[in-house]
Amino acid sequence: MKKHIPNFLTICNLCSGCLAVRSAFVADYQSVLIFVLISAVFDFLDGFAARLLRAYSPLGKELDSLADVVSFGLAPSMVAVSLLTDSIGNYGYVGMLIVAFSALRLARFNIDDRQTSSFIGMPTPANAILWSGLGFTYHGFLSDNVAITLVLVATTSYLLVSSLPMFSLKFKDFGIRSNKWQYILIVSTIILL
Repeated sequence: MKKHIPNFLTICNLCSGCLAVRSAFVADYQSVLIFVLISAVFDFLDGFAARLLRAYSPLGKELDSLADVVSFGLAPSMVAVSLLTDSIGNYGYVGMLIVAFSALRLARFNIDDRQTSSFIGMPTPANAILWSGLGFTYHGFLSDNVAITLVLVATTSYLLVSSLPMFSLKFKDFGIRSNKWQYILIVSTIILL
């Protein structure tokens, strides 16, 4: 039974991601942000549960990537499309670059064994949180300033597949000393919310 817990949490991530996508279709950016954050929590918990329960499986790894494509690739992509199509119609579908580069990033992550304690390129959850936060906070500005939104699409898409080292929330163990920066970020985020 315990071996299914991480996969159940991954399915919760996927379902929340689907709700984020649906919310983006109707330009409900507050709900997009909420559902993406819920997906991020489930994404963290599924990996945490897999490590804690020693319940790794090839199925779980693939399921996690598929859920992440929806929650952290398609959802932010639909935010960008929604923001852009308000102003430039069907040309706004250039926002779909985000899901394409997110899928590429996730596929590369699955075959790259160097990303155990840090990431190479922007993690898809960080990109999704960025886009859902921008949609919620600046939707009017971004819809009115297409050039800025297009630059953001191009920049974040590039960062997803870049070779730049990025910070990771991956915990090495449960100790505070070995995970100092992860705990600082989590506590700071909770305080700021």
